[in-house]
Amino acid sequence: MKPHWQGVFPAVTTQMKKDGSLDLDATARHADVLIQSGVAGIIFLGSLGENQTLTAEEKRRLIQAMVKSVNGRVPVLSGVAESSTAEACRYVRDSERLGLDGFMLMPAMLYKGDPHETMTHFRTVAKASGLPIMIYNNPISYANDITPEMFAELADQKNFVALKESSGDTRRITDLRNTVGDRYAIFTGVDDLVLECAILGIDGWVAGSGIAFPAENQYFWELTRRGQWDKAREIYRWFMPLLHLDVHTKFVQYIKLAVQECGLGAEWVRAPRLPLVGEERKRILTVIHDGIANRPTVPKQRKVSSGSARAA
Repeated sequence: MKPHWQGVFPAVTTQMKKDGSLDLDATARHADVLIQSGVAGIIFLGSLGENQTLTAEEKRRLIQAMVKSVNGRVPVLSGVAESSTAEACRYVRDSERLGLDGFMLMPAMLYKGDPHETMTHFRTVAKASGLPIMIYNNPISYANDITPEMFAELADQKNFVALKESSGDTRRITDLRNTVGDRYAIFTGVDDLVLECAILGIDGWVAGSGIAFPAENQYFWELTRRGQWDKAREIYRWFMPLLHLDVHTKFVQYIKLAVQECGLGAEWVRAPRLPLVGEERKRILTVIHDGIANRPTVPKQRKVSSGSARAA
């Protein structure tokens, strides 16, 4: 049942109105632009989608609306970032009934479990749904590190089909290949390490900052698939200041501001996050506006194979 998950699976912001209420129409419009750019799938309600600030009812309402809007054009995944295993199981069961295609599963939030606890959480949630799952490893943000050896132990759970590697250590890509081979599709989730990870041999990219620059983001990815490293480096150097926005504590505010300045949404976030102000806002706007002013000319996008290019 292993799905063919490869290519760019952007993590999409949850668009909101100024009062913090959901703007489902704006979220759907942005998703449509991303689909038109050639992405291979879309992930709603990840960290960038402010998962944990939404109520249980809001999450289900958003997923129902996005499944309807995407209408089967690409796989639709949802982040699973619940604080308890029971609630995570309830969420995946409900979302499967709503027509979702799969999940990006995080460790239980707010608790630094030991390896046995973390893997038990993953296995229990996986058994609550028959849908494919991408496991999200981000020890920097979520304190639980899923090592290559742990992924090897989890390999017997058939609906674990992909992993999002966000440890910030590019050596993990090779360690994972050496340990688990091609058992999982390997995605990177660290924007400003994507070229390095692509050279080492990944299958996909859970993109963040690139949702504000979908044409350039997709073109850059396709260059890595074709092994056109000189052109890829050129785009990467332009992209890097923008990609750095994805690895800051305020990455949600930074990327939502970029989305707004590119005309694809609004900057509004939900408390405890607050919109940027003062010198910080000016500094981030300078990065964004410089990126817009110097954005490279890219050819009109066409759907191409998003398979892994594993040769340096």
